[in-house]
Amino acid sequence: MNDRYDAYGGDQYELVGYDEYGQPVYRQVPPQQSPQQPYDSYAQQQYGYDPYATGQQQPVQSYDTYAPYDPYGQTATGDPGAAPAYDPYGQTATGDPGAAPAYDPYGQTAVSGQQPRVAEQTAYIPQQSGPAEEEPEQREPEQRDYRTEQFAFVEDPDDDSEDVIDWLNFTENRTERREEAKRRARSRMIALVVVLALVAVGGVGYLWYAGKLPGLSSSDGKGGTTTAAGAQKRDVVVVHLHNTKNGDTATALLVDNATTKQGTTVLLPNSLALTGDDGTTTTLAKSVEDDGSSGTREALDTVLGTRIQGTWRLDTPYLQNLVDLVGNIDIDTNTDVPDPSAKSKGAAPLVNKGESQTLSGKMAVAYATYRGSGEAQNAQLERFGQVMQGVLRKLSSDAGAATITVQTLQQILDPSMTDKDLGTFLAGLADLAKGGDYKTALLPVQDDGTLTAETSASVVKDVLGGTAKSPDQGAAVRVSVQNATGVKDNTEKARVVLLNGGFTFLEGGTAGSARATSEVVYAEAADKENATEVAKTLGLPTSAVTKGKVTTNANVAVILGQDYKPSSS
Repeated sequence: MNDRYDAYGGDQYELVGYDEYGQPVYRQVPPQQSPQQPYDSYAQQQYGYDPYATGQQQPVQSYDTYAPYDPYGQTATGDPGAAPAYDPYGQTATGDPGAAPAYDPYGQTAVSGQQPRVAEQTAYIPQQSGPAEEEPEQREPEQRDYRTEQFAFVEDPDDDSEDVIDWLNFTENRTERREEAKRRARSRMIALVVVLALVAVGGVGYLWYAGKLPGLSSSDGKGGTTTAAGAQKRDVVVVHLHNTKNGDTATALLVDNATTKQGTTVLLPNSLALTGDDGTTTTLAKSVEDDGSSGTREALDTVLGTRIQGTWRLDTPYLQNLVDLVGNIDIDTNTDVPDPSAKSKGAAPLVNKGESQTLSGKMAVAYATYRGSGEAQNAQLERFGQVMQGVLRKLSSDAGAATITVQTLQQILDPSMTDKDLGTFLAGLADLAKGGDYKTALLPVQDDGTLTAETSASVVKDVLGGTAKSPDQGAAVRVSVQNATGVKDNTEKARVVLLNGGFTFLEGGTAGSARATSEVVYAEAADKENATEVAKTLGLPTSAVTKGKVTTNANVAVILGQDYKPSSS
């Protein structure tokens, strides 16, 4: 390595180190002794400047008889009278102020007086800053040479730049995916709310249409008649069963509730009080016999507050044919029914008591019209209801097939209904009966044949959608009956006869002992005629009518004796 640097061609420099920027630092090397100076033969020992900047005076061997060259402007001997040596900084070696200034290579004259010696002076090459100890105002303006390699880090590619870009892309994509997921979740939530709202509206609409909205009137747990009873759509037909052998009748209402999809057979007791065509009070049995189908239908509409569409008169021979046409019926019988055609009393019964008994047409008629000894008329009425429901379960649900069955009976119908009307109506009830949506209900009637809102609400209001309107009982003759015949069943038989005759029956109890003759008593003269009519209705002679004392709530009092024959009434 070259330790010398010739900046200007004449001055000599040598490398002494590097600055804080990594630049080499040089200093000026003192020039060699001039060649024209003589050799000092005396080899006197002199002191000179240590060119290696040790800062100490070192003895040097000089062979010059004259003063040697002192780069700092001093003679070797220190004699002020000696000739000044060459001072490169423009100062005399002797320091004499009168001496001529020495040559200054930097264009400066040497100053008078001896200058303090500097331990070491460092030289700098051009374009380098001056010594650090100089004051800022004394330094020349710095001109730095910045090279490209000093700032290589600016241009060098960052090895992590791709990773940073990938991370930013990942973060951006992740955020977008989250936002998209939130939007999809909101869309799904809105769609779910809309679907639930539609389902709720549809469900409420269906329940309203089906009459099953909670909070509305309903006493039937199965039918669920939650729509207002009066607003429900019903088709009602009254059917009268006529026993051609003894003339007895049984009446029922067939109800098809299109709103609740429920079918019902409403059994009407013969003692039900009605208003006749002439405005007088009568019973259902009496109305069927006297007023016919049309008058009875209108009277039932009045007392029940409903609307009956038609009347179906079903005589016992037609009932037998109907059961045979549908292929027999299966019902649960509640009693043994003897065979009417049997000649001996010990013959086997025609209908046996038990569950799931199969009945033919003849057996069905016998069971529907049977009334045992001492039984009320309601017992026979309930058997008739069982037979009707059994027929509906076997009848075709097709309107056309049901109509053919009705036409095959060849019965004469009421003008209010045709074969097609009756067939279509029965087909609808048959469908409900097969599906288990069918029931039978007995209309509760008081002893005097009237209805009350409390006792009849479950049938009149809920099933028929009407309101009970019994006729004014003040116009009917109230008859009190006391049984003194010794036969308990005679009271019920007399009650049925009186109710069928249009009278109001009042229970008078049972006498403590039997009596031979019967007696009909009236209290007021105005009731004599009514008493005579009561005697005739019960089959008693008019001689049994007498004036006497009766209970306060009756117009006529009857005491039945052993001469009373129920079969003759």
